[in-house]
Amino acid sequence: MTYAERMRHKLTEGLAPARLEIEDDSNRHHGHAGSHPSGETHFTVRVVSEKFRGLGRVARQRLVYGLLKDELTERVHALALETKAPGE
Repeated sequence: MTYAERMRHKLTEGLAPARLEIEDDSNRHHGHAGSHPSGETHFTVRVVSEKFRGLGRVARQRLVYGLLKDELTERVHALALETKAPGE
């Protein structure tokens, strides 16, 4: 299973998102700090979830980081996050 697939699975399980997009941006960071020859180090994640309602930006990001802690420890170097509640 790729890191993108692992992240999709964990975010789906943890957030029951209405919308989830995961974009691998690793090719734009080749040779930069945190890059890996196999890629899958830099991602943009866009997620819309009811679980974000009433939470501020930092709390939403912490929730996502908590769900993806293993991936962030193992390979993923950077996440660009867009986190919204439905209707935002």
